[in-house]
Amino acid sequence: QVQLVESGGGLVQPGGSLRLSCAASGSIFSINGMNWYRQAPGKERELVAGITSGGSTKYADSVKGRFTISRDNAKNTVYLQMNSLKPEDTAVYYCNAEIRDSYISTRPYWGQGTRVTVSS
Repeated sequence: QVQLVESGGGLVQPGGSLRLSCAASGSIFSINGMNWYRQAPGKERELVAGITSGGSTKYADSVKGRFTISRDNAKNTVYLQMNSLKPEDTAVYYCNAEIRDSYISTRPYWGQGTRVTVSS
């Protein structure tokens, strides 16, 4: 069984920063891409940032220059450094990873989500 556990969410004022973490544990052979998604109230879940096993990254246009995704492969952990936060960044943030959990199976796993609220 594989689990993804997020941490680091909370309440922050506009212009502030937060760092989210997501640690994968359990029966893990290897991890391919790791991603952060978010879902704001009344909106669809959207991709915020992604990083490959080799370290290549991609970002949604709305967060480019403000958010940075990184990963520690030794710790099976992905991070999202969020700077210059705006009220429109308010959402539940979800970690997602493509994990090889056996010799024959690679599948996506999701964390439970961590809430980020940007408000004065």
